[in-house]
Amino acid sequence: MNGKLWVAVGGVAVTMLCSALPVMAEEADKPTAGLDVGAFSKYVWRGLELSKDSIVVQPSATIGYKGASVNVWGNLDTDNEAYDGAKYNETDLTLSYATTFGPVKVGGGYIYYGLDGLTDSQEVYGSVGLNTLLNPTITVYREIAHTPAWYINVGVSHSQELVKDITLDAAASVGYYHSDDSGFAEAGDPSEKYRQLHNGLVSLGMTIPFGGYFTVKPVVSYSFPLSDKAEEYIESVSLSDESSFFFGGLTLSMAF
Repeated sequence: MNGKLWVAVGGVAVTMLCSALPVMAEEADKPTAGLDVGAFSKYVWRGLELSKDSIVVQPSATIGYKGASVNVWGNLDTDNEAYDGAKYNETDLTLSYATTFGPVKVGGGYIYYGLDGLTDSQEVYGSVGLNTLLNPTITVYREIAHTPAWYINVGVSHSQELVKDITLDAAASVGYYHSDDSGFAEAGDPSEKYRQLHNGLVSLGMTIPFGGYFTVKPVVSYSFPLSDKAEEYIESVSLSDESSFFFGGLTLSMAF
């Protein structure tokens, strides 16, 4: 190409980019909303089994704007032994903010855990991740209510497109607990604060979009302890007195 043609092409490209920028900014400035309903064979949280021999239904609603978001999440145990039937036993509120700096993702927020029959809990957290191979992320949580403790989670994940926006999704993570309070102690030894490499989690799922606004996500997961002390603690807290759990489920999502 001669010089004049390069200038002409460059001018057209700049004009198109300048015309597109307001549209892109307008789209970025729009608030977002999402609704999820998940059904799972077991409720496992940080390696702890919080349901037994029952399906759990977990609805969630999120509103976001410019990186800030508000989420409300709940858990319905369809066959809770303590109540001899279905029981809605948890409602969580999360306030968060996330942004990116090149390949680096940073975020943070506050979580309020509303627990039926237990003392409510509160946490603040921060996370750093990389938009690169395996998307490594580290998230640090700090309990600020009745049992002060740190929980550190390191995870990796990868999604591979199979066909026409359908992806195969794999993830793995490890967690470490560091308690500052004697109320969070090792199983069988209340004098020792719980400070252990705690739990591992691996999962494999799919993301299947349809209808423009909807997504179905089937997943199977395996949770397991990472130390002998963690195994003892998880067994003492989990409803089935076990420490390793295989579970799965399906989430239907709508985003707009």
